[in-house]
Amino acid sequence: MQPIISISKVSKTYATGQQALNNVDLEIRQGEIFGLLGPNGAGKTTLIGVVCGIVNPTSGTVTVGGYDIQRDWRAARAMIGLVPQELTNNAFDSVIGTVRFSRGVFGKPPDPARLRRVLEDLALWDRRDSRVMTLSGGMKRRMLIAKALAHDPQVLFLDEPTAGVDVELRQSMWQAVRRLRDAGVTIILTTHYIEEAELMADRIGVIHRGEIVVVDDKSALMQRLGRKQLTLELQAPLAELPPALAARGLTLAASGRELVYTYDAQAEASGIAGLLSDLEDAGIGFRDLRTTQSSLEDIFVDLVREK
Repeated sequence: MQPIISISKVSKTYATGQQALNNVDLEIRQGEIFGLLGPNGAGKTTLIGVVCGIVNPTSGTVTVGGYDIQRDWRAARAMIGLVPQELTNNAFDSVIGTVRFSRGVFGKPPDPARLRRVLEDLALWDRRDSRVMTLSGGMKRRMLIAKALAHDPQVLFLDEPTAGVDVELRQSMWQAVRRLRDAGVTIILTTHYIEEAELMADRIGVIHRGEIVVVDDKSALMQRLGRKQLTLELQAPLAELPPALAARGLTLAASGRELVYTYDAQAEASGIAGLLSDLEDAGIGFRDLRTTQSSLEDIFVDLVREK
């Protein structure tokens, strides 16, 4: 299947000399939720700006739905909805007026039923006649999403969409995002809430210092780079590890009351059986054990550190 977004060898160097993007290659599939992760200053917002035609790349090409973002800007941009980080709205206009205007900017005919569905999905229909200035921060954030959806885009960029939104509203927003994905809209998400990317995304890309570090299916990424830890709660605390266990790569935790063993979950032999045998030989008993899997945040931190 041909990707809906194709980014080829894109670089961006600003007039100050700062290189924000360096030879970025990336393809986004139709109908997926793609999580773009990276620390502050990694190049996420610049990359979104390039794809949306807001930032001119120094080199490279971007196509959206087969349209070149520079040569066929109007056609490519009409396929994109953008929800920026900043809360930028006409404070004196009404919610419905703002959304209606956004649809008209792209030359779309009036469609009151469509706009009602958008506002209902984002729990804003009851506030349709309210001035934007009277909305809470969370409502303004949701209104930005409604504004971005007004012209029926095939691609939706969500740049930190839940910043400043409380937990309950965040959940309702993600339900709306899932419905959009189910309807065929491609979602590109950047977020500082890594647990959201872990929950929502089909694929994950990590960008650091303007370069794509890794792109993979979320489950495959966690399997390939994730680690598991076995934590043993000891019957009696240890002041230090016995010499016989030194080669096992164990860590004492909780003031000597726990032993932590990190292993590769994908390896043919985890080494756990040998570890338990060594513990028995050393006369070390334990009363409980538990295992934990690396989170996406752990993987992200490791990737950035390695880079």
